[in-house]
Amino acid sequence: MKLAVAPSRIDWPQVLNAACRQIEREAPRLEDLARSLNVGKSELQRQFTRRLGVSPRAYAQALALHRLASGASTSRTALDAVFNAGFNNVSAAYVAAAENLGVTPGRLRKPMNVGWWMGLSDLGWMLLGATSRGICWLTFGDAPGAMLEEMRAALPQARFANDEARLSAWFEQVRDFVLLPRAALDLPLDIQGTAFQSRVWRALRQIPLGETVSYGEFARRLGNARATRAVASACARNQIAVLIPCHRVVAADGKLAGYRWGLARKQELLLRERPGETLQ
Repeated sequence: MKLAVAPSRIDWPQVLNAACRQIEREAPRLEDLARSLNVGKSELQRQFTRRLGVSPRAYAQALALHRLASGASTSRTALDAVFNAGFNNVSAAYVAAAENLGVTPGRLRKPMNVGWWMGLSDLGWMLLGATSRGICWLTFGDAPGAMLEEMRAALPQARFANDEARLSAWFEQVRDFVLLPRAALDLPLDIQGTAFQSRVWRALRQIPLGETVSYGEFARRLGNARATRAVASACARNQIAVLIPCHRVVAADGKLAGYRWGLARKQELLLRERPGETLQ
């Protein structure tokens, strides 16, 4: 029986590289992984998490989710997609997909039809995308071609079609609201994100027009004062500008902080929602 090598004598970069390759092949249990590498289970867990930023289990799940998202549309059934991705049971796959991808394996497998329409607003080009459930994409930019490519890359399972007939009315409502925000828009949304992101995005819709809140205060409202960075990350990944008003979240000192579509647009939106005020 081989004895585990003392932690101080282990070449951890080499061991962790081997651990990652093994997880990529078969996702073994932590006990089996440690035994095959001749290291202690607890120390492997500690070093893996400290040096790579995620636990071995989280790394394995991320790989499985990537395989699930990549292979779902080509699998014959949702069940095939689950097991081909490396999940051992269906319930684990559904929970992981809902929490981390924002959709179930079944919906991942089905091609998503997204209609889109683009035009100019006074904040630049505006691209609106929608499924049969509601608006799933609303962005601003200066380069129409790049904006379309960004949407296609973010929704790789989708089938896209120009749909001016269906979306032009929504587009005009949003464009008018951007120009003169006086009453909240109530348009249907198809929110697609992880469980935490969806929670943040829905809570953002509760911030009244004309008000702002700091990232820290917003995290406290969600019940986790330590989640400031996670809140900021969810805001940065928001794919539905204005209708999910992430522009209303600012730094603790009142400064604008970041905005996916540029600080100039964030400042202009807030000024229009709070006429007569000066922003930092």
